[in-house]
Amino acid sequence: MSDHAHPATGQPIGALVDGRPAKPPGPVTLSGRYGRVEKLTSAHAVTLWNAVKDDDTMWTYMSQYGPFADAGEFSNWVAQRATLKDPYSYAVVDAANRALGIATLMEIHPDMRVIEVGHIVYSPALQRTALTTEAQYLLARYVFETLGYRRYEWKCNSHNAASQRAALRYGFIFEGVLRQHKIAKGRNRDTAYFSMLDNEWPVRKRNFERWLSADNFEADGKQKVSLSKLNGVIE
Repeated sequence: MSDHAHPATGQPIGALVDGRPAKPPGPVTLSGRYGRVEKLTSAHAVTLWNAVKDDDTMWTYMSQYGPFADAGEFSNWVAQRATLKDPYSYAVVDAANRALGIATLMEIHPDMRVIEVGHIVYSPALQRTALTTEAQYLLARYVFETLGYRRYEWKCNSHNAASQRAALRYGFIFEGVLRQHKIAKGRNRDTAYFSMLDNEWPVRKRNFERWLSADNFEADGKQKVSLSKLNGVIE
């Protein structure tokens, strides 16, 4: 992408970039057809705990927390997360008004206009539903179109195959693996990096909206065209 020449030396350099900073994420409610994404609060803890309490597998690749012993420990964690500015946590709420998951915007660098989506907790009731995809669409649209970021990152443990498949399905591009990147819960973590850029968003947005449209689903809820196919991912 360094396809410009330095005006004095002729050396290859990057293109000029609008230097205005992006905005930090805030307490918005992002609504869709299947549910909504809203600022995480302590009030979400009860329905979240009911949704996640019977499945410890979702915490395996979290670097610092989970699983939780009981509702009290989990509620304390939610209350603490809700106060943080980075990561900035959102609840994923279904049409029945149940908080079934969490996603955060994190590693927030407004001056560089770089932000990451991560710390994703999707309960069994949320997994493999249209709302999981819609939540990612709503957050990406917010990041690019409202907040003004130019790079949107997705990172995960290199052993987390499901997260890597999800990143590609959503339209993120795999960039590589940082070896021995972290020590997570006492274990080595190599981290897989993915990204989506602002100039890629219009196509990704169109693919999200095509997949989420009512006419992409049969009467029984089965998809007609997969998002992976729309984003050119080999299934």
